[in-house]
Amino acid sequence: MRVRDDKEITGEDLSPMFGGIIRHYDLINHVFTWGMDIGWRKKLVDQCLKLKPEKFLDLGCGTGDLAINIARLAPENLQVCAGDFSKEMLAIASRKARKAGVDDKISFIYADAARLPFADNYFDCIGISFAFRNMIYKNPSAKKNLAEILRALKPGGSCVIAESSQPKNKFIRALHHFYLRTFVFGMGLLISGDRPAYKYLTESAVNFYGPDELEKILIAAGFKRVFYQPLFFGAAGIYRLIK
Repeated sequence: MRVRDDKEITGEDLSPMFGGIIRHYDLINHVFTWGMDIGWRKKLVDQCLKLKPEKFLDLGCGTGDLAINIARLAPENLQVCAGDFSKEMLAIASRKARKAGVDDKISFIYADAARLPFADNYFDCIGISFAFRNMIYKNPSAKKNLAEILRALKPGGSCVIAESSQPKNKFIRALHHFYLRTFVFGMGLLISGDRPAYKYLTESAVNFYGPDELEKILIAAGFKRVFYQPLFFGAAGIYRLIK
């Protein structure tokens, strides 16, 4: 793997926040979605593997579920990398990969989306599992993050994303927002004790772009085509962005 020499890391503002909720990160995600996030990630894995990549990056890998499942199911020749700006997250991801018996198939790398330490046109596929919102919503590095994803992808390569979304039906959307601001925020606060982190997470989900608006942002950033598949009435969705 060719890695760029300059190792400047950005994203310090969000990294401490995720470090503070890391002990309960997986549990809370499962509780919030009533376990549906497991199936959503499986759909993400399936879509990534259908592309038959030779080099794959799990960007914003968190505790490593996407990279681990890709490594479990992928052919031996697939090179799997997992990058995150939280050293604590990477440590947990590495332990989980070791427990799953795939740690020798994954390269865990401390890196931020705004300054990816990879050569141009390196990856066939980049996967992002519920970390994309943090990369672009009210993030001063949003344009850099999108530009770096494009730079690291091969021409014709895909970035496949599972992320929260906005239901098109107004009534369902209102219920979804109420659920986020009451149950999700309340349970997150109860389990983790971290009010600022879950205030940010719930409000960013409530105010995140709908699929039409996000498509315009992504096309303006330089992606050629954007495909969207809604999940659970549009509360979440899977995007495929083609360079």
